[in-house]
Amino acid sequence: MSENSRYKKALFAGGCFWCMEAAFKDVNGVIDVFSCYTGGHKENPTYEDVLTGTTGHYEAVEVIYDSEIISYYELLKIYWMNIDPTDPEGQFADRGLQYRTAIFYFDEEQRRIAEKSKRELEKSGKFNKPIVTEIKKAGKVYKAEEYHQNYCNKHPVEYKSYSIASGRIPFILKIWGKRDEEPWKNFKKPDEYQLRMMLTPLQYHVTQENGTEPPFNNEYYKNKEEGIYVDIVSGEPLFSSLDKYDSGSGWPSFKRALEKDNIITRVDKSHGMVRIEVRSKYGDSHLGHLFHDGPPPTGLRYCINSAALRFIPKSELEKEGYGKYLKLFKNR
Repeated sequence: MSENSRYKKALFAGGCFWCMEAAFKDVNGVIDVFSCYTGGHKENPTYEDVLTGTTGHYEAVEVIYDSEIISYYELLKIYWMNIDPTDPEGQFADRGLQYRTAIFYFDEEQRRIAEKSKRELEKSGKFNKPIVTEIKKAGKVYKAEEYHQNYCNKHPVEYKSYSIASGRIPFILKIWGKRDEEPWKNFKKPDEYQLRMMLTPLQYHVTQENGTEPPFNNEYYKNKEEGIYVDIVSGEPLFSSLDKYDSGSGWPSFKRALEKDNIITRVDKSHGMVRIEVRSKYGDSHLGHLFHDGPPPTGLRYCINSAALRFIPKSELEKEGYGKYLKLFKNR
C-alpha cells in the first residue's frame, strides 16, 4: 500500500479483537478490518501464545480505510468510544497484558493526530481517571487465525452475548449513551470460563450454582437509594427500589417484579423443602425465592440475593440505557 494511496492503514488495540472488529467493520469508508497480534517479541505468535500474556503482543485490529471518505481522526473517535481508556490492566472481563489498549501509528502524521485526539479526550471530562492508552510506533503485525476473523458476523449470537456479558456494552452505554434497545433480549449465556471471569466467586456461586449469600451481610440488604435492580449477568431489569422493603429476612425483598416477563419461577425441592425458585429469563440466573407472606397489595415477597443483582441508581438510568424507567421516579 503506497504512502500516497488514498487507502491507508490504522492499527488499534482495544482488548478483545472480536469487539474491535465489530466497532469498525460497518463504518462508511472502512474497506476491511483484520484481527491481529502486534507489539510483542515472539515471531508468528498463535492465539494460545498471546493468551499467556508473556509474548508482549496485544490483541489488535488493522483497519484498511479510504482516507477520502473517512479520516484517521474520525477513526480515533470511534476507537475511544469502544474502549475503557482508563484501565491499565486489560479491558472489561478480559484481564492481562494482551488486552491493554494502545494506538500504533505508522507515520508521524498519525502520531501527531493520535496525541491531539488523546489530549482532547483528557480535556473532555468524560472520564474521572487518567487516560492510560499508550501511543506507540507500529511494528510487525501478525494476522490472527481465521477463526477469529469476522467473528461478530460468523457467530452473531455468541458475539452479542459476549459483548454484553464482558461488560463492554454496559460501559459504552454508561459513558456514551444508548446504542441498542434492550440488548438483554439478544443475550445468550456465556460459557463457564467467561462467567467465572466476569463474576466474583460469590456471584458465580449464587447465580450459577443456586447458592445463597449470608443474610444481613450482603450488598443491597440495607440499600435505600432510588433506582432499579438488574441481573448481574444479562442486565435485564428485575426489580425497583419503589417495591423494596425490609422483610427482616436479611436479604433484599420486593413486593413485586419490575418486569414480570423477565422473571421465571419453578418448584424447588432442594434441602428437604418445597419452595418457589426465582430465575431471570434472559440471563438464566438463580436469583432467590418467592414467598406469599409479603405486604399488601400483592402479598408477595421476592427474597433475592444481592449477589445476583446490579443496582442502577436513578441518576444513572439514562446513561446506562434504562431511561424509560425514569418516569417511575417522577415527582419523587
